[in-house]
Amino acid sequence: MSDVEKDLTEPRCGASDQGGQVPQVDVLSARDVPLGGPRAMTVRRTLPQRSRTLIGAWCFIDHYGPDDVADTGGMDVAPHPHIGLQTVSWLFSGEIEHRDSLGSHALVRPGELNLMTSGYGISHSEVSTTRTTTLHGVQLWVALPEEHRHTGRDFQHYVPGPVRLDGAEVRVFLGTLAGDTAPVRTFTPLLGAELVLAPHSTTTLAVDAGFEHGLLVDSGEVRMAGTSLHPAELGYLGTGNDTLTLTNDADIAARVVLLGGTPFEEQIVMWWNFIGRSHEDIVEARKAWQNASDRFGEVDGYDGDPLPAPALPNATIAPRKNPTRH
Repeated sequence: MSDVEKDLTEPRCGASDQGGQVPQVDVLSARDVPLGGPRAMTVRRTLPQRSRTLIGAWCFIDHYGPDDVADTGGMDVAPHPHIGLQTVSWLFSGEIEHRDSLGSHALVRPGELNLMTSGYGISHSEVSTTRTTTLHGVQLWVALPEEHRHTGRDFQHYVPGPVRLDGAEVRVFLGTLAGDTAPVRTFTPLLGAELVLAPHSTTTLAVDAGFEHGLLVDSGEVRMAGTSLHPAELGYLGTGNDTLTLTNDADIAARVVLLGGTPFEEQIVMWWNFIGRSHEDIVEARKAWQNASDRFGEVDGYDGDPLPAPALPNATIAPRKNPTRH
């Protein structure tokens, strides 16, 4: 997906309804962002924002739908470039056709992971198929560490099976949770999973205490470590917790996406679809895209022109990292 970051929202701190000492959960609200150029669809973005750039190496969270494609036109994101990241596509409903300059031609379907590694440079397009009536899902980015940010292009597809726990059904698409491990390659320790929480249930998960975690609520209202989260909100929990308790008090099931990873200590420069380490990295990548450089290759099969890069800001793009948490 593609967009220039605009105004950022501030988090509110959740208050626990449990007695005793409980982990502090920060609650980050989403903002609406038009996506994909002239045929833009609207997404809800919770990461990055001024108060938090990263959760582990997760650096970008877009949440969209459920959208009636007959009314919205669905998704049509023309070929666009990426550097320095992995894209994680995960759907709840609908179907998206993916094409990239590696030559991959794949469908994104509900419950199936598409993981694309840009490395030094890749381009791709994303279009909802004619079979799609309702489009609903998330698009996520992972920042590559310095050691691997110029790695080769790659594309992986994986279909996780359901893991049934007391009060929840889990699908692990990255990392390890609930005894299941996704066999796809990442470059830092990560966790990504969809959880469906049964009505009137509480589920306690064993998690890595070295990870920080983010919980995105898709539907329902969920308590994360005692803090209430509403649909489209993102709860953030820092390191030092080896369990995570999720509660659904409602009469219907709730769906969430749990993301985690070890803190990503490197400063990054994010602009448009690029993640670098300096302003110069971004300038060079933009120039290469505008000049149709071999760096990004070509996407075959898309009916239309590639997205042009927006103008650079009239200032040096500064590195960014998470603020120190007190």
